[in-house]
Amino acid sequence: MGTKAENTTTGPQSFDELLVEIRARSGSLSPSHRKIAERVMSDPEAVAFMTISELAAAVGVNEATVVRFATGLGLKGYPGLTRLCRERLQEQAQLLRRFDNLEHVASEGAGLLEQTVALDQANIARTFARIEEATWKSAVEHLAQAPRVHVMGLRKCHAPAYLLGYLLRMLREDVETVTASVGSLTDDLRRVREGDSFVAMSIHRYSADTIRAAEWARQSGAHVIAFTDNASSPLAGPAHDTFYIDASSASVLRSMTAFTSLAQAMSGGVAHLLGHQVRETLLEEEKLLSSFRVYATERPDI
Repeated sequence: MGTKAENTTTGPQSFDELLVEIRARSGSLSPSHRKIAERVMSDPEAVAFMTISELAAAVGVNEATVVRFATGLGLKGYPGLTRLCRERLQEQAQLLRRFDNLEHVASEGAGLLEQTVALDQANIARTFARIEEATWKSAVEHLAQAPRVHVMGLRKCHAPAYLLGYLLRMLREDVETVTASVGSLTDDLRRVREGDSFVAMSIHRYSADTIRAAEWARQSGAHVIAFTDNASSPLAGPAHDTFYIDASSASVLRSMTAFTSLAQAMSGGVAHLLGHQVRETLLEEEKLLSSFRVYATERPDI
């Protein structure tokens, strides 16, 4: 008598694989399954410790629907789903413990300045802790080597998008910041070519123009890099490389600090990869700045 293999599971083996599978099926999910998928992608920490009845009630479906969703993804029922969510939570547990005191600072009557510092430190740390090495390497290589780079972020994401575009233009040629001003979005997108790199930034509430632009860039053969807030973001779908950024704030205005830190770090990665080529580019830039007297002349000490 032959023996059966002990492990016949063909479904996702990690939370990242689960996200890939959900996104691949996003167009065919029923409305009920889409609700479950959105909750799993946006809040795996909570799902990790929810009972099946709690998750069903939270998204407004019945328990059988939750089971069908999990088994449809190739998981061993609902326990298989929560196992992957708990593994994701364990990966970040050390970081969460490290910064738990920062959240207490923000919730125990500290002043606005102290709360802002604490939350922004946590935003930066959590953002960088979630970055996979392969994702980082892919994004930096494409930003350094693509024939042309396009960077787009509207409304609250305009500032970090402008910063990334500005820094990259100091390092290499053919970098454009897409502003979609006065109806020029289609003109900007017409210049997106196969092999280009397209960076799209948006967090909830997501800019419809940024989403459409990222989808267009993907269809045009560009390598899409997304800066967004969670795995249920509509930018995660068209992106090849996705960076999830925390934006918690002590006020009603969401924080862009982690966005700025990631933009600076990514520019630094591109500079490191380009090496001596960057030095030559910066020297040429310095000559132009001096020739056009862009900066005020420093006054000698009196």
